[in-house]
Amino acid sequence: MSAIASNPPSVPRRKSDSPGKRIWRAFWRRISIRVALLVVVALVVVSALAPWITPYEPETMDLINVLAPPSWEHWLGTDENGRDILTRLIYGGRVSLAVGLASMIGAVLLGSTLGALAGFFGGWIDTFVSRFIDGMMSIPLFFFLLTALSLFGSSLPNLILVIALTGWMSVARIVRGEVTANREQQYVEAATALGASRTWILFRHVLPQSTPSIIVAATLGIAYAIIAESALSYLGLGVRPPTPSWGNMLSEARGFIWQNPLLTLYPGALIFLSVLAFNAIGDGLRDATDPRAS
Repeated sequence: MSAIASNPPSVPRRKSDSPGKRIWRAFWRRISIRVALLVVVALVVVSALAPWITPYEPETMDLINVLAPPSWEHWLGTDENGRDILTRLIYGGRVSLAVGLASMIGAVLLGSTLGALAGFFGGWIDTFVSRFIDGMMSIPLFFFLLTALSLFGSSLPNLILVIALTGWMSVARIVRGEVTANREQQYVEAATALGASRTWILFRHVLPQSTPSIIVAATLGIAYAIIAESALSYLGLGVRPPTPSWGNMLSEARGFIWQNPLLTLYPGALIFLSVLAFNAIGDGLRDATDPRAS
């Protein structure tokens, strides 16, 4: 009996999960995140498959069926020019999501580079970048967007560029803070002792440590870019008709709100739904990557 008590059966230890698995488990356990991911995936897939989903062209007019109600031929009805609303919503989603993704890629590249250089090298580089970020954030960004597009034109490349130029500051601040905290770690000293250049250490070892925070900032930034594109298109400085986007569809529908209020409801609901989904995913990622979160 004493032998059994002194030698209890060994219990196999559970193999600890990797940080990536722990983050994914904390992220995936929330139902709201699953719903948001489903919404984003559905929007992306439907928009990408637009030519194969709808039998209509987004710019084809049918003046006989102007402002037609929903029917089997036109599930959501037609607009003031007889164009199929569902088709234009799907093609408009391609534009709005593409602008959001492309502009945020540019913002992440610019913000990550400047933030990493400022945080790692310090000195006058850090001072210059930090003051430049403060100066940019003191400007009313939406008025900056309006001014830039008024001066340089409202083409799609210009729209993506100006949204990227107003969305990089938050990324730069996040990356600067994390790089500053990581530049004194032992692996940096070891790489320096082995003869690696400081630029190589920064972009090969230090900057990848900020990847989770960059992904969170980019996800939230896509929501900002969709709102910015929709607002600018609504004011006539973004995507120009007849090319559909959710913003200019909302602008065109405002003149017919009393004849057919659903014309404003459809694009407005999609803008709201997509922004809410991206914000929910960004908040979920931020909570999952926060070591202080339970």
